[in-house]
Amino acid sequence: MKIHFFANPTTDAQTALNRLTERYGQTDINGADVIVALGGDGTLLSALRASSNDRLPVYGMNRGSVGFLMNSYEEDKLEENLKSAERVIIRPLNMTTVNMEGKTEKAIAFNEVSLLRQVRQAAKIRITIDGIVRMEELVCDGILAATPAGSTAYNLSAHGPIIPLPSQLLALTPISAFRPRRWKGALIPATSKIRFDILSPESRPVSATADDFEVRNIQSVEIEESKDIHRELMFNADHSFEERILKEQFSW
Repeated sequence: MKIHFFANPTTDAQTALNRLTERYGQTDINGADVIVALGGDGTLLSALRASSNDRLPVYGMNRGSVGFLMNSYEEDKLEENLKSAERVIIRPLNMTTVNMEGKTEKAIAFNEVSLLRQVRQAAKIRITIDGIVRMEELVCDGILAATPAGSTAYNLSAHGPIIPLPSQLLALTPISAFRPRRWKGALIPATSKIRFDILSPESRPVSATADDFEVRNIQSVEIEESKDIHRELMFNADHSFEERILKEQFSW
């Protein structure tokens, strides 16, 4: 199996990179069979974006501080783990924003699209799903739309639900909702088309971020699951992503 190693610039990840490339070699990304990402979940997301080739699966090994999507670091068993790994297909979200000047920007998000207030005043956001207004006005610090892969990241920190990868759902999770106070978010089909309209954008400006790509002073955001892009994540057979999700939900 031809491996392309992709590493975080931290000392631990770079040390692992040197050891692994010396042992297994380093194949150019265009000729590789698999990408092995060394770091945390952020490194894995960077590895997903680094290759425009949909056929390349990504296998993460934890050499960072946060690694819910990562496998344990097992240098001696790498080839064995790659051959027996379970594969899960994930699809990113397409984000299309329009800013206050009417300029359109597009980006993709494997984790989440998040909207956040830019000033001390709370944001006011209208939520439309598949052309139907579901909430006329959400007063909040922000809101995010999370994929199953991203449901254990920012979404979980904002008290959103963990979503199993095969479930074909997205999580809408408010951030510090002021009104309606009791609204805790929603689970919606992954095929849904989401639109957020910013109310009073001049006095209550809002930014939108797709993973790590930010657009400020937006008027509206449209989000839908990509039909053209998909990636495969690989997990050790004895410690699948579904098992991690179950453990996380029963942890204290």
